Amino acid sequence: MTARAFITGVSTTALTGEERVFLREAEPFGLIVFKRNVETPDQLAALVASFRDTIGRDAPVLVDQEGGRVQRLGPPHWPRYPEGAQYGRLWERDRALGVEAARMGARLIADDLAALGIDVNCLPLADVPTAGADPVIGDRAYGESAEKVAELAGAIAAGLVDGGVLPVLKHLPGHGRATADSHHDLPIVTADRATLDAVDFAAFRPLAALPLGMTAHVVFSAFDPVAPATTSVTMIQEVIRDSIGFEGLLMSDDISMRALSGSLAERSGAAIAAGCDVVLHCNGNMDEMRAVAGAVPLLAGKAEGRAAAALAARRKATRAIDAAALRSAFAALLVGGHPTGPRMTLS
Repeated sequence: MTARAFITGVSTTALTGEERVFLREAEPFGLIVFKRNVETPDQLAALVASFRDTIGRDAPVLVDQEGGRVQRLGPPHWPRYPEGAQYGRLWERDRALGVEAARMGARLIADDLAALGIDVNCLPLADVPTAGADPVIGDRAYGESAEKVAELAGAIAAGLVDGGVLPVLKHLPGHGRATADSHHDLPIVTADRATLDAVDFAAFRPLAALPLGMTAHVVFSAFDPVAPATTSVTMIQEVIRDSIGFEGLLMSDDISMRALSGSLAERSGAAIAAGCDVVLHCNGNMDEMRAVAGAVPLLAGKAEGRAAAALAARRKATRAIDAAALRSAFAALLVGGHPTGPRMTLS
């Protein structure tokens, strides 16, 4: 596989001529789509197909389709999905039904995405929010305990895989304590090592076998008082790889976010040097795309092996679903806490 160690966005609903030239020359590992890239199902499927045709391989195409506040595909063409906290509330009333709802919702999202050729969803979160934290995570999270978050995140990952879509575990090693939104500022978490290990990192450990993960632009001062996890050798090697045990392909969160400092080239190089396998760049700005592409290497060595393993994990849906019936059952489950249609057998 010849691919460069970055995932790119594009500017609009169809590839421009300049973007086609860039994609052929830069050879990004994959594409991420945002609302600016979305009009209709046919248009979005055509964009996905044209990206793969342009680079000449079956590259991964990603999206952030969580539900709630973070949903790139929405009405009138796609359903609204609940925020993560709604699964957590149902889990509190009936643990088994909460898990079933989480897996069912993710299976339905996967059905939407697979029909478009999108094969990676940046979900689930394993962030555990705490009192006083910035609301950037907030109701996106599944709960306030490591056990609850891990169980619901695992169900969501399983639902995506059932539907032929790869999950991305985020935001390693935890964004729940951040007192700032890393889109705008650099969060600094001052909790001690024992607390982080028992709560924040503990939520990720049961999910460490997932094929893809995303870092947090958050400083954990107990481990590295200067660099956020994305650009910290200590955080990636000692915490994400060793303590949490994550072995999959590790991508940065969006490298253009304001939590990070330095030029786009400096940020990208620092992320790769720290141990990220792939840099994520989202905004579709061509000058920035060129800077990122020029700063990262072709995938090689362990990074290439992890990329190949992640792509090899792509599968078609394990079984066809009656989407209308499953959506009806899902809605009833969320509203009343009792399914009125098809049940999902958890394996």
